[in-house]
Amino acid sequence: MTIRLLIIDDDPLVRAGLAFMFGGAEDITIVGEGADGAEVPALVDRLAPDVVLMDIRMPAVDGLAATEELRSRPGAPEVVVLTTFHADEQVLRALRAGAAGFVLKDTPPAEIVAAVRRVAAGDPVLSPAVTRRLMSHVAGHGGTPPRPSRRALALERLAPLAVREREVAVAVGQGRSNAEIAAALCMSVPTVKTHVSRILAKLGLNNRVQIALLVHDAGLPDLPDGQNGS
Repeated sequence: MTIRLLIIDDDPLVRAGLAFMFGGAEDITIVGEGADGAEVPALVDRLAPDVVLMDIRMPAVDGLAATEELRSRPGAPEVVVLTTFHADEQVLRALRAGAAGFVLKDTPPAEIVAAVRRVAAGDPVLSPAVTRRLMSHVAGHGGTPPRPSRRALALERLAPLAVREREVAVAVGQGRSNAEIAAALCMSVPTVKTHVSRILAKLGLNNRVQIALLVHDAGLPDLPDGQNGS
């Protein structure tokens, strides 16, 4: 299937560079471009993209607000946020809003193309190493712990999980890959994938990045394996 891509960036040179980059991908078609987040709803309605590649900083409506509005709609396309990774809190806001991940603007072209393919296939664009770095930044290494109200809400949302599912969720929050989770919890990789799918369904989340953020909000990533915060 051809992936329908919409590019949103206020810099015409960036849009031109991305258009050239994706021009060599036979399975990706750029269906449109926009220069501001304010244009996103109308463009999505008219062009029906599968993936939106979204800049953060734009003049009228930034990419974060546009992502929040777009992902609140039923049947919304996936969103990949373009970022320099210097504003971690902004990235967190985008991921909490339902973005499938983010790519750096200086990422090699082939990796950006691969990221769009992965997101279109339902996989978040966050390697375990990047997840670990992001969690480390906000979980206490120079950051602040989650507010009590946020922690209570996160724990309440995690309550429906079975014990094994919660252990897997905590491991995801620690930035572990499926193989690492399987080794730590003595289960097969397919079983880990099944647990992750069940967690997403039970919690109404889009991807494992949101699992990690919810676990962080609950204050669980720093607990030893097997503890559930109760």
